[in-house]
Amino acid sequence: MNETTTALSELARCAYRIRRFALRMGEVQGQGYIGQALGWADVLAVAYGHALKLRPDEPEWEGRDRFLLSHGHYAIASYAALIEAGVLPESELETYGSDDSRLPMSGMATYTPGMEISGGSLGQGLPIAVGMALALRQKKNPAFVYNSMSDGELDEGSTWEGAMGAAHHGLSNLICLVDINNQQADGPSGKVLGFEPLADKWAAFGWHVQRVDGNDLAAVLDAFDRARQLSDPKPRVILFDTLMGKGVPFLEQREKNHFIRVDPPEWQQAIEILDQSQPEGALA
Repeated sequence: MNETTTALSELARCAYRIRRFALRMGEVQGQGYIGQALGWADVLAVAYGHALKLRPDEPEWEGRDRFLLSHGHYAIASYAALIEAGVLPESELETYGSDDSRLPMSGMATYTPGMEISGGSLGQGLPIAVGMALALRQKKNPAFVYNSMSDGELDEGSTWEGAMGAAHHGLSNLICLVDINNQQADGPSGKVLGFEPLADKWAAFGWHVQRVDGNDLAAVLDAFDRARQLSDPKPRVILFDTLMGKGVPFLEQREKNHFIRVDPPEWQQAIEILDQSQPEGALA
């Protein structure tokens, strides 16, 4: 087994555990943004299992890569990744969304170790990321800033102001990760406000652009590596086409799964379905 195959096998186990942690948290509240967590798990697995420089026991280490959760409603996915990375203890997932929990339903930096910003006001993550990337460059800190965002945030003018600013300043230490799942609270993203041809638009704003299947771990891994290794002085964006509810067919097939309410027996059913296809050694 070569090195790449070994890495992909471990990342598959990581993605499986992220999905499982998210489902267990969703079961606590009986509802949540589970569709996004399942669809974004492969990207988070590569981010936290391969790309990010971090110290799990020192979340505010100055040399860390910054991972900004602009779409704060993806917090359940982020918590699952932080548990997988060892930043948060698995025991805390049972407190998800509860009073005094460090795991509120929308991501908040004041509560949660490893959460860089309080996201949720969509479109604000990228401008903040631009500021962070500029500051790190001024300090000669080689860390990367990753901005994780939803396709719904492409509707926001602040996103495109941030994109223009990042290109103007040549922020090659900034990598934007866009989840294109084509769903918003008000319906399909492309019908709420059409954004295609998306790759051409980002390129026209001066960014290096990649577009890949966000549920293909090999493609995701390659895209992260390419984004980090580029030598040109441009910010980088990776557009990930993902499937909401990935890994649990009855959730994948829901017409509306932006915010999911699941009947109590279905949570365990979803976990059992996920477990049936778990990679070898995933829970070892």
